[in-house]
Amino acid sequence: MQLTFVTARYAHPVSWPEGDVSVDRELVQALLSEQHPDLAGLPLVHLDAGWDNVLWRLGADLVVRLPRRSLAVPLIESEQRWLPGLAPRLPLPVPAPVRVGRPSAAYPWPWSVVPWLEGEPGDRAPLTDPADAARRLAAFLDALHQDAPAGAPHNPWRAVPLAARTDAFVARVEELAGQVDAARLRDIWDAALSVPAYPGPPRWVHGDLHPANFLVSGGTIAAVIDFGDLSAGDPATDLAGAWMLLPDGARDEFWSGYPRRDDGLVARSVGWALLFGLMHLAIGLGGRPTYERAARLTLDRVLRAGLG
Repeated sequence: MQLTFVTARYAHPVSWPEGDVSVDRELVQALLSEQHPDLAGLPLVHLDAGWDNVLWRLGADLVVRLPRRSLAVPLIESEQRWLPGLAPRLPLPVPAPVRVGRPSAAYPWPWSVVPWLEGEPGDRAPLTDPADAARRLAAFLDALHQDAPAGAPHNPWRAVPLAARTDAFVARVEELAGQVDAARLRDIWDAALSVPAYPGPPRWVHGDLHPANFLVSGGTIAAVIDFGDLSAGDPATDLAGAWMLLPDGARDEFWSGYPRRDDGLVARSVGWALLFGLMHLAIGLGGRPTYERAARLTLDRVLRAGLG
């Protein structure tokens, strides 16, 4: 069993971060045996190391999800606290934890056992029924975007006023000036900032609805994953997902099915789509080609549509 602390390294453009710990099969098996022995005999297969978490498939129906960076610990704690209560009202499957793991002498952080959800990440699987995907996304976000309780988490980077992310937008545009139409993107960003800030009560927001956090099956959205950035605030952050995932014709279907639409919300969603598109382009150029493709599609869609 090995638990190795390493130093995270970043390249420019943004490379996938290395973990603070290395989590191998023996470690996961030991944690299950110690804390959930009834699950310890199930087959264990490594799936992926995401931006924040390591994923191991457990048997046919479960996944073990363990933070690989200390920065991810509050995110998994938030999922454990809030997602089980939200899941029953959502019209798409989500990975609400079914078991909770505790820190131990072998591993320093909380971890989760979540359901296995069928589908392929949306940055790798085509939407062959985009109209159905648009309707499903609208219904999902309408159900999610309810008033959040007073104790809901707040994220300094997501669901905040768009103006608070101007420094990040400017930095990304400058870094990627050779890859994008920087002048046009700045104009659209300024237009997005010109509308009033979100005036309503803080609503639940997924916070990270890029294509890889949708699972696609049968050509449409089958599930939504990775709720680590779940927070309360402006729902426009999530509506960027419509720009990132849906082709041009399908977004009309999405907007017609999302009853909270107003011009300010649409404009702010464009700003968030620009920011996420630039962030994912930097990650894609750092070695994730599916992210690069999704990011370029996002930016092209925004450039064609403007703030219409």
